[in-house]
Amino acid sequence: MPTVPASPTAEQLPVRTAAVWAALDPLVSAGDPLRVLDVGGGSGVFAVPLARLGHDVTVVDPSADALATLHRRAQTAGVGGRVRGVQGDGDLLHEVLADDGDYDLALCHSVLEVVDDPAATLREIAGALRIGGQVSLAVANRAGAVLARAVAGHPAEALALLGDQGPIPGRPARRRFSPEDLVALIDGAGLTSGVWRGVSVVADLLEAASGADPADVRHLELALAGISPYREVAAGLHLLASRP
Repeated sequence: MPTVPASPTAEQLPVRTAAVWAALDPLVSAGDPLRVLDVGGGSGVFAVPLARLGHDVTVVDPSADALATLHRRAQTAGVGGRVRGVQGDGDLLHEVLADDGDYDLALCHSVLEVVDDPAATLREIAGALRIGGQVSLAVANRAGAVLARAVAGHPAEALALLGDQGPIPGRPARRRFSPEDLVALIDGAGLTSGVWRGVSVVADLLEAASGADPADVRHLELALAGISPYREVAAGLHLLASRP
């Protein structure tokens, strides 16, 4: 059976997602190709790099435009045969995927914030995994959003977010999570939670014009991602959970 090629160098990966890729790297670079399910993966930001590593990736997304971009990106990268796009919603995976299950790895990045029912979506993802399969979860962090709005000079919006309300009156709030919220969802889906990490502890706070060396920012991100109190104020939260 073919083995997975070496993972992309750190310099090729976005600084703000360095902690996510660091957590995924032992899984996606450790041996045989995986069957990967990317729920809400849209245009292939994660799917195409994973396909380039030799994995077979199915992307489920409700947007036809995003899936068209995914197809073009995969073809351009030379991995069109390893990336499949399926239009549908994450809370109906049992219908969208029919009998296609037993995935080794599922990605659910920036999805639980916008779905109608995060718990239902996560249960569907758990059901698509093989026994021992893992899911990579990345969500917006409430504490990080509060801090970001305050630092940007919008204290009223920060106060609204602190109460889990939308920053603009009359407009629905984009859902944010605390680490406890995320772990509770994982437990409710029958999954076993791993250690949570912060995503973009400082990258979103540093402007590109600051002159900071991207390599230095990346090293700092990875150093702070798993350490309290820094991870608590990151822009996002990430953890790996497994199906027992």
